[in-house]
Amino acid sequence: MADESERLKNEGNEWFKLSKFHKAIESYSSALEHARTPVILCNRALAYLKVELPGAAIADADEALSIEPGFVKAYYRKATGHIELGKQKEALKDLKKVVQMVPNDPDAKAKHDACEKEVKRIRFFEAILSPDAPTPSQTIVLDNLKVDASYDGPRIDGTQLTQEYVTGLMQRFKEEKLIARRDIICILLEVLKIFKSLPNFVSVSVPDDEEITVCGDTHGQFYDLLNLFKINGQCSPKNRYLFNGDFVDRGSYSLENVTTLFALKVLYPDSIFLSRGNHEGLSMNRVYGFEGEVKKKYDDGVFDLFSEVFNALPTGHIINGKVFVTHGGLTSKDDVLIEDLQKPNRFGEIPESGLICESLWADPQPMKGRSPSKRGVGLSFGPDVTEAFLARNNLKLVVRSHEVKDNGYVVEHDGKCITIFSAPNYCDSIGNKGAFIRFRGADMEPKFTTFEHVQHPGKKAMYYSSAFGGMM
Repeated sequence: MADESERLKNEGNEWFKLSKFHKAIESYSSALEHARTPVILCNRALAYLKVELPGAAIADADEALSIEPGFVKAYYRKATGHIELGKQKEALKDLKKVVQMVPNDPDAKAKHDACEKEVKRIRFFEAILSPDAPTPSQTIVLDNLKVDASYDGPRIDGTQLTQEYVTGLMQRFKEEKLIARRDIICILLEVLKIFKSLPNFVSVSVPDDEEITVCGDTHGQFYDLLNLFKINGQCSPKNRYLFNGDFVDRGSYSLENVTTLFALKVLYPDSIFLSRGNHEGLSMNRVYGFEGEVKKKYDDGVFDLFSEVFNALPTGHIINGKVFVTHGGLTSKDDVLIEDLQKPNRFGEIPESGLICESLWADPQPMKGRSPSKRGVGLSFGPDVTEAFLARNNLKLVVRSHEVKDNGYVVEHDGKCITIFSAPNYCDSIGNKGAFIRFRGADMEPKFTTFEHVQHPGKKAMYYSSAFGGMM
């Protein structure tokens, strides 16, 4: 039994080296059926972290510690899982244990100190927040913002965006140049007005003889976004798009990516639709790079304004009364109607529970019913949950994103639940394809297109992330 466990563990290690993390998890899981050792549990925990299942990683680390309380690697895994969930205070507790166990390890001390510094920064930020303080948008007078005379890029005349300006913006970003600070603030203020006018779930109408393209996560992969537009055509009143969240983080061109989408929304408010993802929030932005990127490219004030805009993004969309689109998936209650999803106040940070949280964090599962999420947030929902929700709300299909897929998309739950993911070669390492769906208004039947990644210059994924001494 021990020999078979060792063989399967080594098999998992080989899959891991090839970045085939789901295969690695399968091998480690099989190994654990023969022998539950702290080493195999921590190996599987690391693979879970690679596929963004920190809840499962923390559970494996806890089991490893129940077997061997002094197993240092398990505390590292727990700390990384808590960081992935934006729970830096919990991670610091784990890293304190590590430092106690290996006080002379400089790497452990560096990770602990980096995490401690971040916790202090967050505490300071929380301490100075006041519920009565004006929002960033309320403190800005656009007319007081001037553009430096040396700036040679496109300029917004007043607050009116034109097709010429947006084309120039995309070209400038492609050349790794920034637009004027005044103009990015203008775009954020204008798109904020639009989002504030919308309900949690927005109804989208597509004429019978026209189409809409639904895209999943793009995660700061701006050059792949440009390629997507090259393949499928630029956004226009006759070429509608819906981007289903996670515009930022991980990819190191997140500012360019999300600003392009926001500029298009201002230019064509009825032709491009944007849903919030679980990464359009402060806790994720602190860890996965967007905060660091914006502050490096602009400043704190621009980042704070982005956060305010993220807090106003719609939770999802319903296309032609038939296709339900949200970033994560369905909820923990059986009797939820669309009107119930319209009730929560979405204007704030993503809550840790409730309908909005579940909509942005949930995942489908093959078995019936519901299960706790391996992410550590939200839940997993089965085909019976999907079928009941669709029947109750007179819908035909759920489209969600939130998970990388080898081919860019997966159809599950008897064809009634589609996952779409539009960031090919995710994090510059996974090797997956991207995909998008086209729906014609007349029948709303999905037609899939997959595409490969393109090369991009400069910074690799996670370049701007708060890496806590390399843990991420």
